Amino acid sequence: MSSQSLPGLSIPPHAPGRWPGLLLAVALAGIGLWLASLPSVQGWGISALTAAILLGIVAGNTVFPRIAGQAAPGVDFAKSTLLRLGIVLYGFRVTFQDIVQVGTAGLVIDAIIVASVFLLAVWLGTRVFKLDRETSMLIGAGSAICGAAAVMATEPVVKAQAHKVSVAVATVVVFGTLGMFLYPALYPHLVASLGISEHAYGVYAGSTIHEVAQVVVAGKSISEAAASVAVIEKMIRVMLLAPFLLILSARLGGTQAGEGKPKLMIPWFAVLFIAVSLFNSLHLLPASWVAAIVQLDTVILATAMAALGLRTHAGAIRQAGLKPLLLALCLFAFLILGGGAINLLVTHLLG
Repeated sequence: MSSQSLPGLSIPPHAPGRWPGLLLAVALAGIGLWLASLPSVQGWGISALTAAILLGIVAGNTVFPRIAGQAAPGVDFAKSTLLRLGIVLYGFRVTFQDIVQVGTAGLVIDAIIVASVFLLAVWLGTRVFKLDRETSMLIGAGSAICGAAAVMATEPVVKAQAHKVSVAVATVVVFGTLGMFLYPALYPHLVASLGISEHAYGVYAGSTIHEVAQVVVAGKSISEAAASVAVIEKMIRVMLLAPFLLILSARLGGTQAGEGKPKLMIPWFAVLFIAVSLFNSLHLLPASWVAAIVQLDTVILATAMAALGLRTHAGAIRQAGLKPLLLALCLFAFLILGGGAINLLVTHLLG
């Protein structure tokens, strides 16, 4: 099957106007990758994706409007086709063997947290804060699963505008960064009051902190063992991204079809994400190859994030106001308190 015919990943034929915008997005992604590699930036848990979208927003509101006529095709290609390709290759970061290392309890904890946080986000966002459904869903996906990557993966399913995606990314960055510092500060109190182990702390952090980079920092602040468990638990949440997108697509397909026959919109990039995860679980490729693919995937996703930033207008973010932040704050509080209760209950029942 050619790349042109692959559902959800179709690559349009060559267009002369694509290269300027694509090169601009790649350049911003490269700067973002460099910034994320600096020890001082790593200490804040800021990933290359976060740095890339911030750089993109700055350029998008200064330089990009002057060259949009020439650069727009490449930028749009990056934030659509490259995004889907990046989500597919994200499957090389996880294996089904990860589930075994944290047991059934770890999988159940993640599944409950993903479902409860997302449903709470949609209810609070649309009913309490009167936000539109797309923004509520994007913030919910980012808080429930894996931060910016989940927001971007959900965007093609809900068909949200660029500024809504950027608002959602901003909220998960803010509260994920806060959690990265708060969790290690809470650890002594959790030990004193509940007697939790480093393993239990790792599961708790991995199941409730937003971004992978933030999970690593919060885990290593306690110990390498805690960090290892936290990352594995986080990777299981990442694996839940694909079934989440399939269920969401089926639900939205039925809703958008009205009273007629429900229309199932299959996000093929999510199906391919599962296929890649299954392939990666077989360990057929050398570890060095997988590491190279993961690095390439980071570049692709950072490029997509930079392109998204280029298409984001600061005025649209300002217009969103405080409500998205308030929604994300409520979800953050639920992750800390409700997520902790879920961890304790499931661990007590399943061990």
